[in-house]
Amino acid sequence: MSDFNILEMDQDSNSHGKIEIAPEVIEVIAGIAASEVDGVSGMRGNFATGVVERLGKKNHGKGVKVELTESGIVIDVYCLMKFGVSIPTVAGKIQENIRQALLNMTALDPEEINIHIVGVQFETPKQEAVIEEEV
Repeated sequence: MSDFNILEMDQDSNSHGKIEIAPEVIEVIAGIAASEVDGVSGMRGNFATGVVERLGKKNHGKGVKVELTESGIVIDVYCLMKFGVSIPTVAGKIQENIRQALLNMTALDPEEINIHIVGVQFETPKQEAVIEEEV
């Protein structure tokens, strides 16, 4: 890795050039892989991502921070869990899903995948209230 802003993939001597992957690409892959796991209610973003999503643009890298270090790629994932799930089990599934997605799409194996649980999402009673009003 020559620069900490772009990740360069090693190629053999018969290569046609070099491949560079921006950290934002890794964030998007990890964000989608994390949100696909059952038990994850959502990803934590900041105020700006909330405004952008209200305007209709989906931010797939929301809640993911990628750091390129000398020892490798470190990924931090900030997510909300659904109430009643086993947090250690779901967190392990998130780590495995992210690792597999990165290996399949980029051939990169991250050094660390840290899962940060920032909240628990309870079921909303709004759906029940709508059904009661219709009757």
